[in-house]
Amino acid sequence: MAQPLHRPELEASQLQRLRQLVALSLESNAFQRLRLSAAGVVSEDLRSLADLRRLPFTTKAELAADQVANPPFGSNLTFPVERYSRLHQTSGTTGSPLRWLDTPESWDWLMQCWRQLFDMMGLRPTDRLFFPFSFGPFLGFWAGFDGANRHGHLCLAAGGMSSIARLQFLRETGATVVCCTPTYALRLAEVAVQEGVDLKATAVRAILVAGEAGGNIPATRELISNAWGARVVDHWGMTEIGPMAIETEHSPNCLTVLETECIAEIIDPATGSPAPPGTEGELVITTLGRLGSPIFRYRTGDRVRSIPGNGLLQLDGGILGRVDEMLTIRGNNLYPAALEEIVRRFPDVAEFRIEVLVERAMQHVRIEIEPLPAATDAAELCRQISETIRLRWNFQAEVVPVKELPRFELKGKRFFKRSR
Repeated sequence: MAQPLHRPELEASQLQRLRQLVALSLESNAFQRLRLSAAGVVSEDLRSLADLRRLPFTTKAELAADQVANPPFGSNLTFPVERYSRLHQTSGTTGSPLRWLDTPESWDWLMQCWRQLFDMMGLRPTDRLFFPFSFGPFLGFWAGFDGANRHGHLCLAAGGMSSIARLQFLRETGATVVCCTPTYALRLAEVAVQEGVDLKATAVRAILVAGEAGGNIPATRELISNAWGARVVDHWGMTEIGPMAIETEHSPNCLTVLETECIAEIIDPATGSPAPPGTEGELVITTLGRLGSPIFRYRTGDRVRSIPGNGLLQLDGGILGRVDEMLTIRGNNLYPAALEEIVRRFPDVAEFRIEVLVERAMQHVRIEIEPLPAATDAAELCRQISETIRLRWNFQAEVVPVKELPRFELKGKRFFKRSR
């Protein structure tokens, strides 16, 4: 497990591995060699972790541009393509999908990351993990499944099934941990009610959620936990960096970052300077074991706030939102997750959709609500949601009922912004 490491020992290991990775990248990785050389970086100059700031930031836009210029995989490859055995790609929700190659050795490193994360979340030897999604090119599905399998667990692949069939399969196999997005955990709960399935009577004791906001939003967590009668465990990672944080048994409502395998920074997104301890900033990650496709100082775009302490970095409330999703409405700076927290407080809401209309630099919020079939007064439900938002932020959101909204197996697409 990662937890017993003392801070000085951890930082010494991080520095040693960083220097080795910089030296290897300068020698044989075209993408990184160009960037590091332009910054005048050599491994011998890295005498402490403070010297990490000599390295340039990496952004998703730069990686995407490199893949366009060097199709189909880009030039962030330390070895010949023949050495690589895995291809995954991002979901493309924030732009064109990024393709990512891994060597067998890098894939083994990802499995070691998952081994540590599973230990940190308190996975038991008897746990059976249920994966209710079709296995596409997304890294998280494959890595989580393979990581649990290598950890010695029975892993249940439930792709290519309807939600009804998945619920039956879950009950028949005695699954104890469900791995999915928060959206799909709620969708399965909705189908369970329709089919008369008592989720609390199943063997499920934990829901491991990732891929979107929700696992860290109190009202959404409560809905999932109450529906399943199970503990909700938040997880964070990215295709570009791998699985890197989890909610541990002993530190609920925050994410613990796997600093045994990465170097984490929190910066002011406007200046790039370190954010003062305990203040919100953008999470930046340098991976230490993915030698085939390394990432230095990757700007994740995720907003976080650290908790003071001497152990592994802990993020208060997990991922707080995206840096580029901030809304300014009637003088209030808020994020879509804050609106979701309000909407999810109302148990008669089956699904919702947020649209922000920008007109002459003013932002107007419209929220579409699909009430549960049992809801008796949709207009009153919308009025209560609108009034709660007004009392909280002193602006009027347009909240309207609709008959039906889309359902999602993977990440939910509920936030839209357009100009007029």
